[in-house]
Amino acid sequence: MQHAEEDLQVRWLKLRIKLKEHFGIKPDMNGVLMLIGVQELGQGPQEFSKEQKQDLMHIAVCTVLSLGGYYHPDGLDEEGWPHFSQLIPLPDYTLIDQENFLKDHILLYFQSQHFI
Repeated sequence: MQHAEEDLQVRWLKLRIKLKEHFGIKPDMNGVLMLIGVQELGQGPQEFSKEQKQDLMHIAVCTVLSLGGYYHPDGLDEEGWPHFSQLIPLPDYTLIDQENFLKDHILLYFQSQHFI
């Protein structure tokens, strides 16, 4: 298990470095989720309210976890924001394991987007 954990952390660091090369910043987890949320919203970069930023991060989490079958996209609301339904419960992980679970799905997302 230790080797898999190290591999995940190495792949995560490589993703953050590639994002820095592409966007000029090396984002933390929240920054990566924001990037995914803005990408999935599809309305381009703009100023977002605090509530909208939380919504963007929710979109990102649902999007990356939909790759594992946990969520399903339901379509867009009248303002063009995506909505999701939860299909299966999320695993009951410790905080560290939750973060690694999310990192793994984020890496899958960027692979599916042919970014890595």
